[in-house]
Amino acid sequence: MPSHLDELLERAAALEREVEAELSHARKQWRYRIEAGKVRFERDVRAAHQRLKQSIPSYLRESSPLNMLMAPVIGSLIVPIGILDLWVTLYQRICFPIFGIAIVRRGGYIVLDRQHLAYLNSIEKVNCLYCGYANGVLAYVREIAGRTEQYWCPIRHAKNVRAPHAHYREFVDYGDAEGYHKRLPMLRAELKNDNPTK
Repeated sequence: MPSHLDELLERAAALEREVEAELSHARKQWRYRIEAGKVRFERDVRAAHQRLKQSIPSYLRESSPLNMLMAPVIGSLIVPIGILDLWVTLYQRICFPIFGIAIVRRGGYIVLDRQHLAYLNSIEKVNCLYCGYANGVLAYVREIAGRTEQYWCPIRHAKNVRAPHAHYREFVDYGDAEGYHKRLPMLRAELKNDNPTK
């Protein structure tokens, strides 16, 4: 008999499917399609986007001086983020095959496509590349860390966790010693699949 938690998880999955349907609707509304991995806007939409692009001098005049002063500080994070990307990629390439965990495909998390929008100027495109890379790396690392946690310690915390990773919902309840020993082999086996969170 499904538990209340199973029912909640099924409703969450249904909501995820609904969100994907809405995103598909947005593609139609903004008149673009994805062909061979590239975003294609209809010709008249692309022309309208070109007309809406703000010039760099205008963009700089309208920018806050504090934003411009903070840009090098924000940009400096690219170094530790790049090192994290490299290090975590090496970690999973070395360790995951040994543990029998499916490798996380980096390209599913690091998506760099906003720089192709015709209504962005060069500065905005660089900003979008940076944010897409930084947030993509952090999502990629989170997935690798989530799979690692599912392998080594798939137990929910006693205290609430804000925005837990996708694997967390499958973990064993805190204090359920029997459930932990019973479910650990199954939770580890799920990691052999390419998409262990279903």
